Amino acid sequence: MAKIFITAAITGAIHTPTLSEYLPVTEQEIIDQAVGAGEAGAAVVHIHGRDPGTGQPSVDKDVIGNILSGIKRRSNVVICLTTGAGLGMGLEERVSGVPRFKPEIASCNAGSFNFYLGSLARHKKMANPKHAWELPYLENTEDFVFSNTFRGLRYYVKTMYENGALPEFEVYEVGMINNLAYLREEGTIRGTIYIQFVMGIMGGIPATVDNLVYMRRTADELLGRDGYIWSCAGAGRAQLPLVSAGMAMGGNARVGLEDNLYLKPGVPAKSNAEQVTAIRTIAENMGHEIAGSDEARKILGLKGIDKVAF
Repeated sequence: MAKIFITAAITGAIHTPTLSEYLPVTEQEIIDQAVGAGEAGAAVVHIHGRDPGTGQPSVDKDVIGNILSGIKRRSNVVICLTTGAGLGMGLEERVSGVPRFKPEIASCNAGSFNFYLGSLARHKKMANPKHAWELPYLENTEDFVFSNTFRGLRYYVKTMYENGALPEFEVYEVGMINNLAYLREEGTIRGTIYIQFVMGIMGGIPATVDNLVYMRRTADELLGRDGYIWSCAGAGRAQLPLVSAGMAMGGNARVGLEDNLYLKPGVPAKSNAEQVTAIRTIAENMGHEIAGSDEARKILGLKGIDKVAF
């Protein structure tokens, strides 16, 4: 079997601090958990920023810069910078970190959909939220469309290419694969196509093995079996079962507290490293070798950590 690489999505913009005491929100917490995930076997860390006082998603340049440089000082992991940022942020705000920091990878959401988090607002822990912003943030997704138009996609991809960043296309629904095929045909997308199938978000495709097989088959048909590299992420309780199925199908793996706050039913994950260790153990028991960060760079054709701007 070819080597596979593991991505750890460290904090994200979905969960709020009340939902888990282990969710990293300060700069140092995010740095420490990213470094720990790398030590546990993650080749890539997917990074969002948060306001260090409230834990609210943030694209503040100082916060992001401190996190990125703090990770780089202590680890060789590949850093993927989000352009999802926080729900409700505008186009320019979301992509602003790419020209500033010139990361090796940046996320690029491959289409629009209803990104609904209202069920989290009804979690029993949210009866006493730690911060005033949390409930409105979750409840306002009742009327929220995560906008990633064709104009926006072209803008994101162009900005990433100009700054030497590989787009990681976040695919939440099967129609988004068609978007990528169209953008490749017109010449907007070129070179390595790297897809992260993100499944189980309400508003996107359900996180089932049948649906993952369908997504993979559709990508084969539209992009060519050798026309893309892929990884898989499952939200919530689907995380380990779905990602394990993805590895059995030849994909790479993503775990992390952005996607799931638990290690197993009823047991909170105390760190991203715990989830990395869990999926690494499954992968190795399946016979996979785990790629290190430099090996992941070769697989994806990245420019190297020495060419970033942080």
